[in-house]
Amino acid sequence: MSERTVEACSYLCVHEDVVAQVQRNMPQEETLLQLADLFKVFGDGTRVRILYVLLEAEVCVCDLAMLLGMTQSAVSHQLRILKQARLIKARRDGKTVFYSLADTHVAALLRQGMEHVTED
Repeated sequence: MSERTVEACSYLCVHEDVVAQVQRNMPQEETLLQLADLFKVFGDGTRVRILYVLLEAEVCVCDLAMLLGMTQSAVSHQLRILKQARLIKARRDGKTVFYSLADTHVAALLRQGMEHVTED
């Protein structure tokens, strides 16, 4: 069957006021997909480790490679993904590029996530 069928709700009462309120406040589909993509970036342990380092300090690729026990190439690949997601920013000082979190929103996401996973 190529056409999806929609099952009727087995509940007798739909709360139309609640449904209408949610529909008014629901973001556009494209916005929700962008949010899902953002959380996919957080779905990789290496990227989360990098973000956590950047929560603590502004560092260069060499520092990250040493701290995480990774090659500079592997770190650079992950940094590229984080930069495309606008989670980090880069600052050049001479020949060295230093990385930091893009803004306080990223730090808040990390802190709240850490609080959530460590709470009893």
